[in-house]
Amino acid sequence: MISTKGRYALRVMLDLATRSDNGYVPLKDIAESQEISKKYLEIIVRDLVAGGLLHGASGKGGGYKLNRKPSEYTLGEIIELMEGTLSPVACLADKSYICNRKEKCRTLPLWEEYSTLVHDFFYGKTLEDLM
Repeated sequence: MISTKGRYALRVMLDLATRSDNGYVPLKDIAESQEISKKYLEIIVRDLVAGGLLHGASGKGGGYKLNRKPSEYTLGEIIELMEGTLSPVACLADKSYICNRKEKCRTLPLWEEYSTLVHDFFYGKTLEDLM
């Protein structure tokens, strides 16, 4: 399940994408347009900046803006930055995970197929697609 943090991060990124020609957008403006607490958005944008998806500037005329064009952001990268892996099971999420049952696991193909569907779905869509 995608948490509130992941869903709100998508909304913030989409909000900024629709205003990409306006330079920096103050956090209070995003909070108002998305009807999300400014305090909660501070946590989200901090992670988006740390992950290299946004650029922030403080002071007069400051705020946040995208680092790239909306067409260059996949929804998958945004969600995984906020949520962690989209993989449904540990043996697929962590390449270093050692599973003694891997060779005889009858459910592994199911999880691999599901993981591929989810990955391809979110990584096959961009912010521009949502605009």
